[in-house]
Amino acid sequence: MSVEVRPIGEKCNIKCVYCYQEGIRAAGNVESRYSVDAMIDRLERIGEPFVLFGGEIMMVPDRDLERLFAYGFATHGGCGLQTNGTLVAPHHLDLFDRYRVRVGVSIDGPGALNAARWAGSDAVTRQGTAHTEGLIETLTRRGTPPSVIVTLHQANASAARLPLLCDWLRFLDGIGVRRVRLHVLEVDSADVGAGLMLDPAEALGVMRTLRTLEGELAGLRFDVFGEVAAMLRADDADASCVFQLCDPYATRAVTGVEGDGRLTNCGRTNKDGVGYLKAARPAYSRQLSLYATPQAEGGCQGCRFFLMCKGNCPGMAQGGDWRRRTADCPLWFGLFEDAEAMLLEEGVVPLSLADERATMERLAIEAWSAGLNPTLATLRTIATMAVEDPA
Repeated sequence: MSVEVRPIGEKCNIKCVYCYQEGIRAAGNVESRYSVDAMIDRLERIGEPFVLFGGEIMMVPDRDLERLFAYGFATHGGCGLQTNGTLVAPHHLDLFDRYRVRVGVSIDGPGALNAARWAGSDAVTRQGTAHTEGLIETLTRRGTPPSVIVTLHQANASAARLPLLCDWLRFLDGIGVRRVRLHVLEVDSADVGAGLMLDPAEALGVMRTLRTLEGELAGLRFDVFGEVAAMLRADDADASCVFQLCDPYATRAVTGVEGDGRLTNCGRTNKDGVGYLKAARPAYSRQLSLYATPQAEGGCQGCRFFLMCKGNCPGMAQGGDWRRRTADCPLWFGLFEDAEAMLLEEGVVPLSLADERATMERLAIEAWSAGLNPTLATLRTIATMAVEDPA
């Protein structure tokens, strides 16, 4: 579970063309006030490490940031922080060091590749991008390389731009960045999709290019490729949220702590401008429904990768309807298919082709129906015993 502390909710200093939080802002549901005491009180009750999140978290006044940094350091030895980087000043770097703040930076590439992260004009956008690029280099030189989130779209991963993105990723590898998380563009409106979306074949081609690139890099790794292979090995211990069960009203991967201390969910599931309060316990009705629903009707029935993929993120569901599978199904199917073939070449039978898969699916459905969520490793152990000893 990731605990995201969001003092100012979705308030941000830039206006990314594709931002999944825009629905909240358009509905006027952005936080205007917050209480550090209320947030800390809630964090005390949760008792877990946390990440400071936005919108843009660096819009919070320094005195309040430092209080949250200090609390994170005192209770968990530090905290995380996700930022677009444009507002980070030199004095913030000293605070990051003092309180062991782990920084994540969201940027889609250098120069024009980051143009979709719009700051009001071409000049200001380029200036902000250059500042963020400098921040990544500075943090790395200081011995605290940030993790980087890159969203893939036409502005940075078209046929003309992809070589530039790859060159930049080689540069990041060379200076010491080690973790890059790849996001597929979330399309919540036709305007965004028409201008920025990669079609399924393009997206799969981009991912395959980046997977090849990963093999050439000294230390930088993308999250997605190792996770896809791990899921096919029935190893979901470190899998990210898109491969886990997710109830959009009780998101497992994210617990949001808002400015007044109330609990909310992952913002990617907010499709109608409302950040719903977090339900007391998760339900697995989405996965149960997807398993039983034909693929022609938006489900996953009969898919050999279902246990590994589970329909992927509800925030990326077809038509914005969390009851349907991801709109990026062709991309994920292709990546699982690629990893399946690679494992077979290594002499490993992937879960998708394993004799015990059908039994594991049955056990999973029974568990989810009872409100339980066993790991793939647990399911495989039980299923293997059943296959070996049917009696």
